Amino acid sequence: QVQLVESGGGLVQAGGSLRLLCTASARTFSTYAVGWFRQAPGKEREFVGAIFWRGGSTYYADSVKGRFTISRDNAKNTVYLQMNSLKSEDTAVYYCAAGSISGTSLYTHANYRYWGQGTQVTVSS
Repeated sequence: QVQLVESGGGLVQAGGSLRLLCTASARTFSTYAVGWFRQAPGKEREFVGAIFWRGGSTYYADSVKGRFTISRDNAKNTVYLQMNSLKSEDTAVYYCAAGSISGTSLYTHANYRYWGQGTQVTVSS
């Protein structure tokens, strides 16, 4: 069983930065992909980005490419989502998720088995 805890959300002005953390308890991420998703009020949950723990390959939605960066710290069993140049449209609850996923399956939230509780990110314009 993997438990995920997100932190780092908050209120920031447009153009600012935030860093979200996703820390796993118990079993490590070693065989998993870790994804970040977000959901704004009245909208579907959407893919933000993901990292394959083994190898460290990263993938991003077009809407965040060049602004957001996902990284990992093996020793801390933590995945980071660095968000720069934030826009009002980035406002949402952000979730991290983990699962044994390969290929294009990482873009679909239903393929992830474990989820964090979510953290609110609000970008004021």
